[in-house]
Amino acid sequence: MHKQLKLFLFAEGFYALAAGMLAPIYAIFVQRIGGDILEAGAAWAIFMIVSGIGVLLMGKVHDKISKDKLFLVAGYAMRSLGFLGYYFVSNVAQMFMLQILLGLSVVIISPATYSFYSKHVNSKKRAFEWSLWEGMWYIAQGSGALAGGFLASLYGFKTLFLAMFGYSIVSLIIATQLRESELKNGM
Repeated sequence: MHKQLKLFLFAEGFYALAAGMLAPIYAIFVQRIGGDILEAGAAWAIFMIVSGIGVLLMGKVHDKISKDKLFLVAGYAMRSLGFLGYYFVSNVAQMFMLQILLGLSVVIISPATYSFYSKHVNSKKRAFEWSLWEGMWYIAQGSGALAGGFLASLYGFKTLFLAMFGYSIVSLIIATQLRESELKNGM
């Protein structure tokens, strides 16, 4: 496995852990800031729709600029700010705005993520190396879900959000160590 791929998997692992911490208890948080089930669904919809439309557009932009590391670092930084933003959210309107910010972080990072990973996958081990990412993602998200539920139940959501921010900062720091691929047109 390419050294850059290993490093990238560590960055993604810390991010997936952080993101997984809130996922199963998100609706409970929305309820605590005065929202209901419909508003929790609307907040998630805002995030997904902003992400989806933006990624479709950003893919073309990224192909022209082709600076994976720049977009990866910017995306991880934005995700970290988004996770920290949860700490300060006190109402549903603020939550909706935060979901837009987090959606934009996906817009910035997603095409670069797939581009970077694709450039470093060993052509003779594609299925295995892609499965490493997928497996890591599910394990990190599952571990995060358990840890997030534990932290929120014992110490509250504010502590949970600081932990999410901390793990996402680790992913950002790791991402700064990535190198642009010297490969031309993939492997």
